[in-house]
Amino acid sequence: MKVTIEDGCIACGACESFCPEVFKVEDVAVADNANVAGNEDAVKDAADGCPVGVITVE
Repeated sequence: MKVTIEDGCIACGACESFCPEVFKVEDVAVADNANVAGNEDAVKDAADGCPVGVITVE
């Protein structure tokens, strides 16, 4: 599973609240793909909960 954050992130912090092991929000959200394994359900929840829909999970 690979996580990508597209342009348009509003840095609301929703993804980080769903899965802080993978997502960090500074100016915009960044994803640490090295930590996705074992957190797949939370990553999917973060993608579904993104209010601007910029998190892609492949």
